[in-house]
Amino acid sequence: MSGDTRNAPLRSGGAPAGPSSRRGRQLVLAVVLAGELMAVLDASVVDTALPSLQADTGASAAGLQWIHAAYGLTFALGLITGGRLGDRYGRKRTFLLGTGVFTATSLLCGLAAGPAALIAARAVQGAGAALMVPQVLATVHVTFDGSARAKAFGLYGTVMSVGSVAGPVLGGVLTEADLFGLAWRPIFLINIPLGIAALLLGHGFLTESRNGQALRLDPLGMVLSALGLLLVAYPLSAGGAQHWPWWTRTAMAAGVAVLVGLAFQQRAKSRKDGSPLVVVSLFSGRQFAGGLAAQLVLGLLSGVFFLCWTLFMQQGLGLSPLRAASGFVVFSLAEIGGAWLAMSLVARHQRRIPQAGALLAALALATFHLLVDTYGAGLSMTVMAPPVLALGLGLGMIGAPLTDLTLRRIDAAHAGSASGLFNTATHLGIALGVVLTGVVFFAHDRTATARGTDVVNAFAATLPYVIGGLLTVWSLMFFLPRPATRRAHRQPC
Repeated sequence: MSGDTRNAPLRSGGAPAGPSSRRGRQLVLAVVLAGELMAVLDASVVDTALPSLQADTGASAAGLQWIHAAYGLTFALGLITGGRLGDRYGRKRTFLLGTGVFTATSLLCGLAAGPAALIAARAVQGAGAALMVPQVLATVHVTFDGSARAKAFGLYGTVMSVGSVAGPVLGGVLTEADLFGLAWRPIFLINIPLGIAALLLGHGFLTESRNGQALRLDPLGMVLSALGLLLVAYPLSAGGAQHWPWWTRTAMAAGVAVLVGLAFQQRAKSRKDGSPLVVVSLFSGRQFAGGLAAQLVLGLLSGVFFLCWTLFMQQGLGLSPLRAASGFVVFSLAEIGGAWLAMSLVARHQRRIPQAGALLAALALATFHLLVDTYGAGLSMTVMAPPVLALGLGLGMIGAPLTDLTLRRIDAAHAGSASGLFNTATHLGIALGVVLTGVVFFAHDRTATARGTDVVNAFAATLPYVIGGLLTVWSLMFFLPRPATRRAHRQPC
């Protein structure tokens, strides 16, 4: 996510810049991982709280989508710029600025009186996360070396996995606990003590580092990408409920025109000074282009499915937030197991592993669809568990191998830009997927307050779209490296 850190300042003898004591470096790691954990949690903590939040604030269907998507969009769009800001102006400074913005807007989220205020606060909160998150891996890189660095990266991966599991669970626990009568608000307010601690410890223990050869900023590219996506995304979320008036079609056409303009602007900037927001030359490689497209589609279908699944469990089946959170736990544990299985097999089988995962996930959702049609609002968590386990296993078999296979052949000079684009595609896909629920789910349940059979039917109508998305991911992965033939492995006599 960050830029190239190979030119970061080093101590004499090649030791990384940073605190010299082991305890000091452990505190540095704790600080940056706390920031990462907050960002990961807030991407999913609202999942199980959305029905309660909607009931309390009176949010419309479109409002409910944007409470979720506003964070993801600004987070995704700001990741590359956040990495460059840290490389150019200092990772400590940028991390502390992002943490401060994130913490302050978490307070505003917790105090929001209505959906409009909450959406605005969530958008700025995502911008804070975009400043904060790219500095995490860069700071680890310049603070640790050798086996200590490997352990630090291992902890980073653990935090990511724990955060993905803990987000929906924490949202369900805090919402159902109704602490001090605050209902859903503690899911945001819990960030405040964590953020303050990260700011104080970060100020005292983080050491400043920067990259003297970092790419320049591209503010015009940022503006065009944000404007184009907003013009496309907002009509998709609101158009269905309003029967697609003329302005929705006009806005989407304008958004497409802006994005086309962005493509020309990026090519021109690449020729001019070599510092566009998107390194266009990366897309000349079919492996990177195909893998990035697959990751974007995977994010889209994830954004659609998990929002709809949340509403299905709580408003369709009548489960409590905590009970619904247990479904996310089952899924996430299976996903982690699928990732471990895939990484042990991908070196030999290459793209066949994530392709098998996509087919397994599609089959699991087809089974889920059959169960929803059969049991309706009487579907139990016990009956639901097998396809959810299979879905988690299948998606876990896609994620980690897809990252490795997409980025494997990227030149070292563009590694930072390529990883930044890949992470942007992930978060952008999820945010746009949440917006697309206005077309595939709320087209059947336009009030966002329906219960029982109406929500069950809307969820059932959504599943074929997600299955189609998985089959699209499967087909795009044919651009990834194929398994080596037996003949290639033969040694000459």
